[in-house]
Amino acid sequence: MSRLVVERRPRPSRWLSWAAPPLALLATLLAGALLFGLSGHDPLAALRAWFVSPLASLYGLGELGVKATPLVLVGTGLALGFRAGVWNIGAEGQLTVGAIAAGLVALATWGTEGAWIFPAMLAAGVLGGMAWAAVPAELRVRLGVNEILVSLMLVYVADLLLKALVFGPLKDPEGYGFPQSRLFDTPALAPILVPGTRLHLGALLALAAVLLAWAFTARTLGGFAWRVQGLAPRAARYAGFAEGRIVRLSFAVSGGLAGLAGALEVAGPIGQLLPSVSPGYGFTAIIVAFLGRLHPAGVLVAALVVALAYIGGENAQIEAGLPEAVTGVFQGLLLFFLLAAEFLVHYRIRRRGPAAAPRTSASSAETAA
Repeated sequence: MSRLVVERRPRPSRWLSWAAPPLALLATLLAGALLFGLSGHDPLAALRAWFVSPLASLYGLGELGVKATPLVLVGTGLALGFRAGVWNIGAEGQLTVGAIAAGLVALATWGTEGAWIFPAMLAAGVLGGMAWAAVPAELRVRLGVNEILVSLMLVYVADLLLKALVFGPLKDPEGYGFPQSRLFDTPALAPILVPGTRLHLGALLALAAVLLAWAFTARTLGGFAWRVQGLAPRAARYAGFAEGRIVRLSFAVSGGLAGLAGALEVAGPIGQLLPSVSPGYGFTAIIVAFLGRLHPAGVLVAALVVALAYIGGENAQIEAGLPEAVTGVFQGLLLFFLLAAEFLVHYRIRRRGPAAAPRTSASSAETAA
């Protein structure tokens, strides 16, 4: 009787490596439609409310850009690090610390006029994210500590730090006891790009980050060193590429971009410090990075798709009556199918015929006779 076996491919499938993200997205849509149908909702109406209606207006397109901006920034930084074999899983914490640093600048200059305030906030956000990312970087380089665990645990430290500040010294004295800071003044807010929307200057900064990341990876010796470090660490050491330097730079870039995303969140759509400044952009950006095949242009496209899932989920709650948790379910399905497709890049399933039955000692004796 034939059976199915899983065997490793001699080399990763080239066409599947690029087809995996679209296939994962298609499988997610089909699974989502099935889920909507089983829950008693019209699948077509739900998908229309999710993926079509949010793009039917200028304001909706602006919201898509607002949601995609932090995902592009964080996803680009993570993709660069992942390609170098540096696993920064704590971008959510670095985003939070960047938001705190930018918020401190905005509150320290409250009531002050000056075009320098917004750039100072962005610089503080970048430095805050880099400083938070330097902790797992140094622990890995100096002590060989696993950066995945350290960066992930620091997310909760950053979250508690933000809560301690907005519940304590940064609480708005005129906020009726609510845990929030003052509303930022106009000089501390991100300039709006399209009137009538919330699309702000951060969208252009995100595009600039994608272009710079592409130029670095494709046109510089440093980008080549990062790729070699991720693919073949022993070859990188033999070639003289300093692993510690690459690890530090990877964390600095990913942490700095995450901190910039946090600064733009509090200076843009939020406009103040709250107990939570992110719905999980730092973790979702991990999906974005892999959905984009760790390529800057792919990250941009993947960020737009995932951002559409964010705003589409909110719209589907209103138009189709879907529960709030369905957005998280959709992201989970996307991650599941993406991992399944990635598995098929390196492995294949083949049908193998029945194995020949072993010859018994009796039959052997008869044959000999």
